[in-house]
Amino acid sequence: MFSLQNKKAVVTGGGSGIGKAISVLFAQQGAAVHIIELSEENAAGTVQEIHAAGGKATAHSCNVANQQDVLKTFAAIGVHHILVNNAGIAHIGKADTTTEADFDRVMNVNVKGVYNSIHAAIPKLKEAGGGVIVNMASIAAWVGLSDRFVYSTAKGAVMAMTLSVAKDYIQDNIRCNSVSPARVHTPFVDGFLKNNYAGREQEMFEKLSKTQPIGRMATPAEVAALVLYLCSDEASFITGCDYPIDGGFIKLNS
Repeated sequence: MFSLQNKKAVVTGGGSGIGKAISVLFAQQGAAVHIIELSEENAAGTVQEIHAAGGKATAHSCNVANQQDVLKTFAAIGVHHILVNNAGIAHIGKADTTTEADFDRVMNVNVKGVYNSIHAAIPKLKEAGGGVIVNMASIAAWVGLSDRFVYSTAKGAVMAMTLSVAKDYIQDNIRCNSVSPARVHTPFVDGFLKNNYAGREQEMFEKLSKTQPIGRMATPAEVAALVLYLCSDEASFITGCDYPIDGGFIKLNS
């Protein structure tokens, strides 16, 4: 089950955190994985790990916010079967404390970057006879998060794009779904705590963990397993859906 043999997969932001976990798992399941990162060096460790395990992976340096860069990269990758839009950046701020520059920066990566990749991938997926797109949304798209104005806005847009793409390309045998994680323990979280709560990292980590009713953060591997399912043939009847993976955050915190 959940085999990706003879499949070519593209994972944006596949060099670290959730994206790395997805890339490694896809390769384990037989996919040839193409990792898109702003800096190819950031993806090199993931590619080396996959190669060491006998898998197939290639790194591509690409700014997902730049459409010409994305089109060039997808042209080099060629026909593929799976696109995972995982690349994204975070921001802390409310509507009145978010600068125009920060708003544009987050929207360019988290929204335009997803659009650019879908725009470039659709013709290749059609050439393949169909395929799968999974977009990384967030619980922020469901409930909004305090001090995450533009991030919540962007993830809401990603969820809406998912529904639109699923409807527009269902006759082309292209499925599109999204995944909405709550907090996930990634290197980004550790860096955030170090930069903002020096000396109180463990205290704040436990506090953030307990905001999930289940009492902990997710692991990148848990999110990757859900993404694998949605990209596998076992999920061939699923399209136009969002899947919270949130330790009960949405339903049990209300």
